[in-house]
Amino acid sequence: MLLRIVSVTAIVLSTITIPAAAASTEVVDAMSRDFGITAAQALTRIRQEKVALKIAPAAQEAAADAYGGSWFDGGKLVVAVTDPAKADAVRAKGAEPVLRTRTYASLTAVKEGIDRLSKAGAVSKDVVGWRVDVQRGAVVVDALPGADVSGLPKDVVVNTAGVQRPQPFAAGTVGGDPFYTGNVRCSIGFSVHGGYVTAGHCNVGAWNVYGWDRSWQGEFVGSSFPTNDYGWVRTGGGWWNVPVVLGWGQVSDALVRGSWEAPPGTSVCRSGSTTHWHCGVIQGRNETVNYQQGPVYEMVGTSVCAQPGDSGGSFITGDQAQGVTSGGYGNCSTGGRTWFQPVNEILRVYGLRLLTA
Repeated sequence: MLLRIVSVTAIVLSTITIPAAAASTEVVDAMSRDFGITAAQALTRIRQEKVALKIAPAAQEAAADAYGGSWFDGGKLVVAVTDPAKADAVRAKGAEPVLRTRTYASLTAVKEGIDRLSKAGAVSKDVVGWRVDVQRGAVVVDALPGADVSGLPKDVVVNTAGVQRPQPFAAGTVGGDPFYTGNVRCSIGFSVHGGYVTAGHCNVGAWNVYGWDRSWQGEFVGSSFPTNDYGWVRTGGGWWNVPVVLGWGQVSDALVRGSWEAPPGTSVCRSGSTTHWHCGVIQGRNETVNYQQGPVYEMVGTSVCAQPGDSGGSFITGDQAQGVTSGGYGNCSTGGRTWFQPVNEILRVYGLRLLTA
């Protein structure tokens, strides 16, 4: 097994490129395909998003207590403020201020109130998620038609349009380039020093993890699902870790250089062992997803498609790690929504360090 791993690793590393341009041709092609835009438009968007990610923390700090949330739109970072006097300070950081009536903190308090209700079992299973929608300046609740929402706060926006019940994206044992635990196949997320992070629901209690060739790869050291959907695997048995996200021959393998958190509206791409590489946009942060197994908090919603077996796989914007695939609805033929658990939360909870190039 060790000799084969050396060979496969050598192949992976040999495909890594560090282009002088904003992104490789393959990444641009993938974004053009999934966004329905030209290559030139994709390159422009990538450059603009890179700027937005860098200025986001300073722009939020400039808004101070008047911060109403931020998102990427129209080629720039937009920051909501509740105090017009903060607009110039935000603009000075390179962001576009817009006036809103509610702060992000007040919206988050409403969302966290629904979280407390769900932990007490007071939210219907037909209410499939809730989130702070910073673009609308409201807390949005996604519910199946006919769901009982009578016990929820009165100032939320209830959405039933296009809502489906999300499911975790683990799968039974099939072929591919996976890792296995019990009879479940999942996907590796991001390498950390000593192992890698992935989705918590991939740990079905067996703890031992086996690689693509079914040789022993390591073991789950920690995992959480529901409430959270994260875990980490300590590798052994001759396996080692590299700061790479596989492009599956569709795009160049991506080097991981950090974990800056991208705001809503930013493009994001996902790598998984079933459907490989697909792109979309971040639609909302700090969302709660109410799976049949129970709610999962602090998730990030996206327009990226995924299917069973993609669970745990990497969400990445440019060279910045975003999170690990949890679940959603739909598929990569008709589309759908997918949520990921933010990687920085996983690193913080387990005291891990992201492996970077």
